[in-house]
Amino acid sequence: MANTETPYTNAEGYADPTAYKGIKNITDTEHKCNFLIKVIKFIIKESGFELLNRIELKHTDSGRIFR
Repeated sequence: MANTETPYTNAEGYADPTAYKGIKNITDTEHKCNFLIKVIKFIIKESGFELLNRIELKHTDSGRIFR
């Protein structure tokens, strides 16, 4: 498991570039998705509407579903 303070290293403190690259791709996608959902909610609210159901997104490249 990667160290959260220095994500490039593993739990023992050694450099682990393979794990870092894999985790970085996942976290980048999650950050983009979270930002997108916040923007959508902001637009809905500012337009005078209310969100009634959960937003569900599917990443086109990975096929991963975000809820």
